[in-house]
Amino acid sequence: MAEELLIGPHAVLEALRAGRRRIERVFLARERNDSRIAEIIKLARLKGVPVTHEGRKRLDLLSKPSAHQGVLAEVSEARYDDPFELAARIKATVPLPLLVLLDGIQDPQNLGAILRAGEAAGADGLFISKHRAAGITPAVAKASAGAVEYLPVAQVPGLPAFLTWLKQKGIWILGADPGAARSLYDVDLSVSIALVIGGEHRGLRPLVRERCDLLASIPMRGRVASLNAAASAAVFLFEIRRQRNHGNLR
Repeated sequence: MAEELLIGPHAVLEALRAGRRRIERVFLARERNDSRIAEIIKLARLKGVPVTHEGRKRLDLLSKPSAHQGVLAEVSEARYDDPFELAARIKATVPLPLLVLLDGIQDPQNLGAILRAGEAAGADGLFISKHRAAGITPAVAKASAGAVEYLPVAQVPGLPAFLTWLKQKGIWILGADPGAARSLYDVDLSVSIALVIGGEHRGLRPLVRERCDLLASIPMRGRVASLNAAASAAVFLFEIRRQRNHGNLR
């Protein structure tokens, strides 16, 4: 199985905690010695993962161009779920599914931030475009602060067709669109939802927009026209969570 580097203490620590990936070795900077490092060493030993102490210059070379904060790990590549199997499994086991679908997010930092927000808000799965979009890379794992180790991710080859399939399974499709007339806060979100976030520059593609049951926007009061994709996703996700918590729904 191919291997990659996880970069940064958050990403490495959560990979050790989650146990979803094979971890071959952890690299730590000799110059760093704190409680986070002690926790990483403890977990690595419990799981039988070798730990190597290196000088910072050696870690700089291994992680270039990313900043490693004194921690790296050699791990198996991130695993993608089959989108149909993942959605079916969620629908069968979760009373009120919350899926997040990304229509062409290309910035690894945005993808990582959406992963982090989705995991924090209790989303059940993240579905990303297979083509012309960012995938799960070390940079994304780092930006997610370890959330990628917990939130299942699937790649979807054709998002419009997949949305049609979700609708047939009883999942309501909500598109985030800054130009929509309907406010997010005027929508009943206490239903099974697939939240669709558009790409950074083009937003939702026409075919994806057509498959949505409803388009909603975030009311803006400042002078900035709109939020970026990651910030918008976080606002939508936590409004869904707020409504469900208020109604004592999952």
